[in-house]
Amino acid sequence: MLLRKTIRAAEDICGHRFRDPELLSAALTHPSAVEGQPVGASYERLEFLGDSILGAIVAHDLFLMFPQMDEGELTRFKISLVSGDMLSRVSAELGIGELISFGTSELGTGSRGMHSALENVYESLVGALYLDGGLEPAHEFVTRTLKPHMSADLASVPVVPKSRLQEVVQAQGKEQPIYKLVGEDGPAHEPTFTAVVMIDGVRAGRGQGSSKKAAETAAALDALARLGDIKSTSNEPAKG
Repeated sequence: MLLRKTIRAAEDICGHRFRDPELLSAALTHPSAVEGQPVGASYERLEFLGDSILGAIVAHDLFLMFPQMDEGELTRFKISLVSGDMLSRVSAELGIGELISFGTSELGTGSRGMHSALENVYESLVGALYLDGGLEPAHEFVTRTLKPHMSADLASVPVVPKSRLQEVVQAQGKEQPIYKLVGEDGPAHEPTFTAVVMIDGVRAGRGQGSSKKAAETAAALDALARLGDIKSTSNEPAKG
């Protein structure tokens, strides 16, 4: 189990004192730190549970908070709010990255893999809170940490960004977007991919993700923001 100091710091972030600190310890443990141990020793199973609970909480809150939105708007809003980029950003703001336990195979890699780890740990914390205290502490944590980011602008983010980008460039009489994988970092079990999208031979967007598809989607969103079709959903501008 993690050091008591780390557990207490995580409890402060969660706003909950755990009856079972081992749940919280697992939620903060990267798989590389417990290789060869039972799968429950890392955050993977808690992440699976937390993902579903997070989606239900966000759907419930958006339904009540934005009665004027239709199903499509609510769907786009929810997808944007629980996206990997958003959860990673919120986790970093909360200081969760400093509490994650990594194995030796991850040491020295710097920020590589941290993006997906922050996303995964946010979800695992939701799962741990639910198991330890029920829906109330999980709901409180999600609402407190995501509410500052609940901008109605997120409802305009397309559910399928690559399809939307294709529609936009076709309407402008331009060539079809071409996606290129330009980078792959991190360990084999948790890579971070970087992709760019080219339009008429010019780089129009750049994005990163835990899969090639996710990286291309992020690149499409960046391009849509640069074309003025949506507002930017990322604090990190594309380079180059």
